Formats: sequence, C-alpha cells, structure tokens
Amino acid sequence: MSIHISARSGEIAPVVLMPGDPLRAKFMAETYLSDIKQVNHTRNMLMFTGTYKGTKVTIGASGMGCPSIGIYSYELYNEYDVECIVRVGTCGAYQADIKLFDLVNTTEAFSESTYAKFAFGYEGNSMKAQGDMQVKIAETAAMLGIEITNGPIHSADAFYRSLPGLPMIVRENNLPVVEMEAFSLFANARHLKKSAACLLTVSDNIITKQVISAEEREKSLEKMATLALESCIKS
Repeated sequence: MSIHISARSGEIAPVVLMPGDPLRAKFMAETYLSDIKQVNHTRNMLMFTGTYKGTKVTIGASGMGCPSIGIYSYELYNEYDVECIVRVGTCGAYQADIKLFDLVNTTEAFSESTYAKFAFGYEGNSMKAQGDMQVKIAETAAMLGIEITNGPIHSADAFYRSLPGLPMIVRENNLPVVEMEAFSLFANARHLKKSAACLLTVSDNIITKQVISAEEREKSLEKMATLALESCIKS
C-alpha cells in the first residue's frame, strides 16, 4: 500500500493504463479485461487488474491535472514497481481541421506547469515521452490500420482562462491539441527511469465548438483502448 493507493503488493500489473475518469477506468476494465479484480477504491480513484490476451494489465484513474496524475503515477512507479504507464485520455483541438475522435500519440508535452521544476529541478517547458512505448503505439497502429497523429501537445494547468486567443506556448510551438496530465507523467517517468506514453482521443474542438458527450467520453473510445492494450501485449 502507498499513501493514496490501497492495492496490496503484487496486485498492480507492470503496465498500467490511466484514464482520468474513474468511471472510464471501470468501463474499460469490465469491457476489455478478463478475470478483473478491483484493487483500489481510496478516494474513489478506481483501479482494476485483469488480463488482456494473456497479459496482466492494470487500468486505473489518474484524476485531472498535473498534480493528481503526478501523485498516482509516482506511487505506481515507486511503490508498486510499475514499469510503464500509458495515459489514455481525451484532448481538445486547437485547429479547425482536427476531427472529433481523432487519435494523437504524444511525442512531447509542452506546459506552463512548474511541476517538473519544483519536484525534480528540471528546467524548460517540455517533457518527452519516456521509454519506447510511444514508438510501440505508433508501430501497433500501423499494423492494425488505425490512423493516428504522432506529435507534440499542450499540457495545460488552467482549464479556464480570462485572456482571449491561444496561449503563447501553443502559438510558439504550433501545438495542435491540449490536455492536462502528460507533462507531469513524463517528468515522473524521467526521474524514476521508467516508461511513459500518452494516447489521446479528440473530444472537442475549441475552434469549431464541436464536442462529444460525457457518456461518449466514458464509453465510446474503443479505438484508443484497443490500440493501447494491443501495444501493451507487444511490449
């Protein structure tokens, strides 16, 4: 057990998929895993361990934002000997030609967050995906014929902003989409010499104002879930 995770030793798999939403974690586990067992309920941050095509996998929620996934991913890496965490989440598009349900395989997360600086002394405003899982996701997508975009993203600390227009970091680096967690996940993995990737489904477009429903966010992300799980069994 760790401070925020009540799972016992051996109940967490070496590979963990982390959606933000606990209910999405529950749905994914019940839909895609066999022989599932709930291994965490503390703070209702649900985590489940089971098997996918014979490979042991844990699916557990991270919560929202860099501080939340920073806590859970650090404890998973440090207390449960997890080797790889794949964030499977949603993102908003900054460009009009990006469609709902498009998949983005993150190569690098740019952020205004101070998480990496104050946690580990890392300077700079970007963190790259760690290890080789990002490449394995790209290779698996090609094998399965799943279309994805490989590239950088914006990991924002602020969901709501008073200033109009795109943030400066987005304009300077031509970042196509935004989410809120990958930067600190990658920083933790870098510090602890672990593997981390971030696979995202576009859930809304900030320019066109299109958006998928809350139920679709929870239950209609099959391509992302399949791609992440297939990448895990090939790791």
